[in-house]
Amino acid sequence: MTTPMPASTPTPQPFARVAIGIDFSASSDGALLLARSRFPGAERLLIHVVDVRAAATPDISGAGLVPMMASPDLINTLTQVDKSRLDKLTEVGESHEIVSGDPASALVEAAQAWGADLIVVGSHQQGTIEHFFVGSVAEQVLKKSRLPVLVIKVGGHS
Repeated sequence: MTTPMPASTPTPQPFARVAIGIDFSASSDGALLLARSRFPGAERLLIHVVDVRAAATPDISGAGLVPMMASPDLINTLTQVDKSRLDKLTEVGESHEIVSGDPASALVEAAQAWGADLIVVGSHQQGTIEHFFVGSVAEQVLKKSRLPVLVIKVGGHS
């Protein structure tokens, strides 16, 4: 007597919603390619952060303090240019979002707000001094995220 085999059910994908950090570098290109190939059935959100520090100018009107103030016009221009670039990267079935702020914090917040199961980021090669003082965005994402983070190292030396 044979026992009927249960109908096979597809194995659920462990990561159904994958957020990918996009900064238009070779390392983020690598992260995007990996996310597309390793998680083909997942919903994917490409997140680009306009770094407000890049649009900041010193405010020297204070009493010896030099706070940085972001230029709204420059942030708007950067956002428009980056949106055009992000539109070209986004494939059918993918979504994208542009946020502004500190890159690591804004990326983590956007991914969590979207309900991501995983964040995928590329890691840049930095000089020793820069790495010592500021670390990498990928390291900051690892520290700030409650979600799993997959860091893709593209090129360079280990």
